[in-house]
Amino acid sequence: MEEGELFAIETFGSTGRGYAVEQGVCSHYAKNPGQHPSPRTTVAKKLLSTINKNFGTLPFCRRYIDRLGETQYYLGLKNLVDSGIVNAYPPLHDVKGSYTAQFEHTFILRPTVKEVLSRGDDY
Repeated sequence: MEEGELFAIETFGSTGRGYAVEQGVCSHYAKNPGQHPSPRTTVAKKLLSTINKNFGTLPFCRRYIDRLGETQYYLGLKNLVDSGIVNAYPPLHDVKGSYTAQFEHTFILRPTVKEVLSRGDDY
């Protein structure tokens, strides 16, 4: 860690054992930054164009794609995930019946202090 660098710290809280694992049907995704090979299928190419236009590298869920009017894109999405163009983020689970939540803070290292950039009135 060096002065001027930015960092994000994500923590996960749970009402269960406190050990969250990825499990279940995935609904959240994010495009990997950088250059990638062209998708193999027409459906994947069309979906990637939609992702680039509407989300870039910001996370999105299938519901957002549905709201954009896209249909029959599941195999294209699978192709994008399998080829590493898009990352899949499955839900986090602990023990059955418990709740799991994610918290994040972004901070920068200054010469004499660590400044939290994401701190607000509520957190």
